[in-house]
Amino acid sequence: MAVTDHEHPIDPERVAHARSRIPSADDVARLTGLLSMMADPVRLRLIYALDVAEELCVGDLALALDVSEDSASYALRLLRSAGLVTTRKQGRVVYNQLAHNFPQPLKDTCLRQLVTLTHTTDNEPPA
Repeated sequence: MAVTDHEHPIDPERVAHARSRIPSADDVARLTGLLSMMADPVRLRLIYALDVAEELCVGDLALALDVSEDSASYALRLLRSAGLVTTRKQGRVVYNQLAHNFPQPLKDTCLRQLVTLTHTTDNEPPA
């Protein structure tokens, strides 16, 4: 360990290792944008609904989420622009579904494990 202008000793090997594994600022900016996209309650519930129902039209999504069709439509538009949702048209009806490349670990973690974590109290460690 070496001592530099910091008041505490540093471990240059660990610092170098951490630096080599940290995503670039551009990658992190894109990731935070994506996570911000999912941080909206309507959009996140919409992702849940599409995960469990596989595909729904905007009217059915609005009913499932108990929101207006305008709200569901706007959420869908944003999620489509982020590449998280795709559409399939059958006649005049447009069905929405999670993109085929929607990361399974993201669904498993965000849609299941993190919700479970939110049910724990501040004093109770997660199981």
